[in-house]
Amino acid sequence: MTAADVARLLTKFNARGPAREELIREFEDKAGFELPGDYKQFLRRADGGEGFVGHAYLILWPVEQLQELNDAYQVEEYASGLLLFGSDGGGEAYAFDTRAAGKPIVSVPFVGMERQLARPMGADFREFLERLSRS
Repeated sequence: MTAADVARLLTKFNARGPAREELIREFEDKAGFELPGDYKQFLRRADGGEGFVGHAYLILWPVEQLQELNDAYQVEEYASGLLLFGSDGGGEAYAFDTRAAGKPIVSVPFVGMERQLARPMGADFREFLERLSRS
């Protein structure tokens, strides 16, 4: 899938302006985690936002809020190895599974958050968007 394909999937998504490169690097340095390449490409065009992807609602958090929100949801305590980056605007969070090769994307409930409840959503960010667009 090309950048044009991603843009097509996000036509009803209200994106914020691009993330500053130093904010991306700062997050990665503090978290000790390198964000997946296709997600970083997205951040360079849109630092989060919200709207529809197909019929699915998607909220993507700005890079400068990732650590703060993961700390607030106590992800390390309840679902160690996940890095939340957004939600469906309801009860499901979207996360990178940092323990798996390739850092696939999963969904996990905010209430009763446990790594065992994580459901696969895509091998990468583009596949994740494709899956949402078919929802």
